[in-house]
Amino acid sequence: MARFIIRRILQMVGVVFILSLLVFLWLRSLPGGTVSAILGERATPATRAALSQAFGLDQPVWVQYLKFLQRAAQGEFGVSTGVLPGTDAFDVFLSRLPATVELSVAALVIAVVLAIPLGYVSAKRANSPLDSGLVIVSLIGVAVPVFFLAFLLKYQLSVEHHLFPVSGRQDNLGCTRVTNFFVLDGLLTRELDCSASALKHLVLPSVALATIPFAVIYRITRASVLEVLGEDYVRTAESKGLTARVVRGRHVMRNALLPVVTTIGLQTGGLLAGAVLTERVFGFGGIGDALAVAFERRDYAVLQVLILAAAGIYVIINLLVDISYAVIDPRVRTR
Repeated sequence: MARFIIRRILQMVGVVFILSLLVFLWLRSLPGGTVSAILGERATPATRAALSQAFGLDQPVWVQYLKFLQRAAQGEFGVSTGVLPGTDAFDVFLSRLPATVELSVAALVIAVVLAIPLGYVSAKRANSPLDSGLVIVSLIGVAVPVFFLAFLLKYQLSVEHHLFPVSGRQDNLGCTRVTNFFVLDGLLTRELDCSASALKHLVLPSVALATIPFAVIYRITRASVLEVLGEDYVRTAESKGLTARVVRGRHVMRNALLPVVTTIGLQTGGLLAGAVLTERVFGFGGIGDALAVAFERRDYAVLQVLILAAAGIYVIINLLVDISYAVIDPRVRTR
């Protein structure tokens, strides 16, 4: 198991290396050069000279790349010029990350809790009216654009009927901040009204964001369970008189979960990398919103952080998926 994990970590390091090289080359190709892109139009000759020296722009390219890696490892990407002007770009990322994590976790919980059981039931009752209805629902989930569904939910449930907040992460209750995860902070400080307010603000964005992961996970679960149900070992287990619970847990779901785990991992990485449209519609103030603002205002310092962070999140999620593979199916460790 240890060799398997080490092999996967080395592969992930290679992925991060290639991505860092791409970001470095992208910075060098920006109009006006790296210094102008990071400092913006208000740069003074003194700040330009200082940054040029710090970046080693008068030195060979490989030295500049090593300095870039060193700064990235220390979280030094420059100062934000558009998202939060004057704030360190890495601090902008850290301040926005909790909102996106809260939103992504809520959306993923909704998707997984609904999709896997419904996918199993749909496969067990294949071609029944229930199966057909669930397949149609999943197709709607994939076909309807997230931003359109978000606007519909916001208009109907927030603007028209006032059931949920229109935007933001929490009402202005003077809540105590500990971790910047608003739901968790309310629980830690026993300010339950703060947690309730944060949860109420999470409902509509997380439902809108969960539609595509739900549809994808449901369809993968259904297809995978259908395939496993036709295997000889399942029929043998049923003929031996094992209970439906044992057959379902030990022989069907255990073998059907591998592609489902992969799908959940990829969907999680996508959500954590930034739900741009959903956060913009609901003014949620997470990484996705920061990414959109950074592109609009050419905030290259923040863009560097967000691009590398998105890749890092994908890499870590995929590593966890690979490890979960090995736990579910030990044969994977020897491949």
